[in-house]
Amino acid sequence: MRKPPLLSRRHVLRGLGAALSLPLLDAMLPHAFARSSTYEPLRSSLSVQPRMICCYVPNGVNIMEWVPENSGKDYALSKSLETLQDLRNEFTVISGIGHPASKGGHSGADTWLTGADLQAVPGSDYTNSISADQVVAEVHGKHTRFPSLQLSDSSGTGSAGHSHTLSFDRSGTPVPAEDSPRRLFERLFVPESAGDREATLRRYAEKKSILDSVLNEANVLHRRLGKKDQEKFDQYLSSVRETEQRLERLEEWIDIPKPEIDAKGLQLESQPHNAHDRPMWIDVMMELSYLAFVTDTTRVITYEWSREAGGYGGGGENHHELSHHGGDAGMLQKLGVIDRFHLSQLARFMRFLKATQDGEGNMLDHTLILFGSGMNSGKGGDHSPKNLPLLTAGGRRLGFKHGQHLAFDENDHPPMSNVLLTMIQKMGVETDSFRDASGTLNGLV
Repeated sequence: MRKPPLLSRRHVLRGLGAALSLPLLDAMLPHAFARSSTYEPLRSSLSVQPRMICCYVPNGVNIMEWVPENSGKDYALSKSLETLQDLRNEFTVISGIGHPASKGGHSGADTWLTGADLQAVPGSDYTNSISADQVVAEVHGKHTRFPSLQLSDSSGTGSAGHSHTLSFDRSGTPVPAEDSPRRLFERLFVPESAGDREATLRRYAEKKSILDSVLNEANVLHRRLGKKDQEKFDQYLSSVRETEQRLERLEEWIDIPKPEIDAKGLQLESQPHNAHDRPMWIDVMMELSYLAFVTDTTRVITYEWSREAGGYGGGGENHHELSHHGGDAGMLQKLGVIDRFHLSQLARFMRFLKATQDGEGNMLDHTLILFGSGMNSGKGGDHSPKNLPLLTAGGRRLGFKHGQHLAFDENDHPPMSNVLLTMIQKMGVETDSFRDASGTLNGLV
């Protein structure tokens, strides 16, 4: 039977010059797992390069329907992971691990890529450290217009413990995220006029002048501080200098033309906090991530699909509310539906990469994907930092092995930083350490 057409939430009844809004009807909610975008992948990429994207879902998952019952190469896909059946040999499920320093709860996004103990510094309520993506961006960012991209359903940085971004610089300062598909597309692909470039250069010059003034005054103040305060101040100065370096890089790219991308088919007006738009918004942000990789505009992306304590399912369900399920069977069932919706969005992105030629292979072969959450809502909805739902995908030509379930003891496991160090190394960064990593993750490469 044919499904009835989907009504817009903005649909109104008009008559005699008046307009009345309709109540929320079932016909306004997206059909589960319906493909909301018709955009198609391109045939080939412009440059064969290693790439990395980290996709974060908040609030944990229905872990009972997520983790496979057995491990190894012959594991059986769990109910949620069956969504990725046709891509089985392109990803690895990792269970049982977490960040030992993480306290769980709604600070999961803050520590997912850093592994930091946010309360480790005496006298400080919050202290973060550099995220894995920014370690990679320091190497690959020298060759692309944007060292990295930060995407989220809420722009900016959010607040300590409830960040809107997964990325943190050397001083632990959050890197702001973008939530608007339209603004992101214009930033990546819309050419600037001569007048726009002149205005941009003036803004850069003004900011550099301010930074120079700040640094000069800071150097004078630095000499008057005690050793402990000097160490804190050095972290601040490091962040200022990184801002200065970013401005210098932007100046270098100002006269280099942006890639030409046709916006036809990209639903750039989709809104992240509109339940009706939710599937479309995720689709278009993933499409823009794909296009940024295809054009080598950046090689490093972090994407927080929803901030912690928020988010919608594919049919407009309240994700956060369902994560506090308390073991209720009905709520767990609905949470599993949201998990499969998220995995279907990931699967579509993976198929885009796999369909695009990249040298002798395809883009998925050269792209490392990390997908998961920084909390486990568990059997009782307790938001635990243990046994995080994680999977890695892609990167076969970078050395990753797939088609397996790597299962660890949640009370005796290598830190998640081992996964992050593995990704950092396979992205070509020469380092043997990251946060509390004891080495690379056995079995992943």
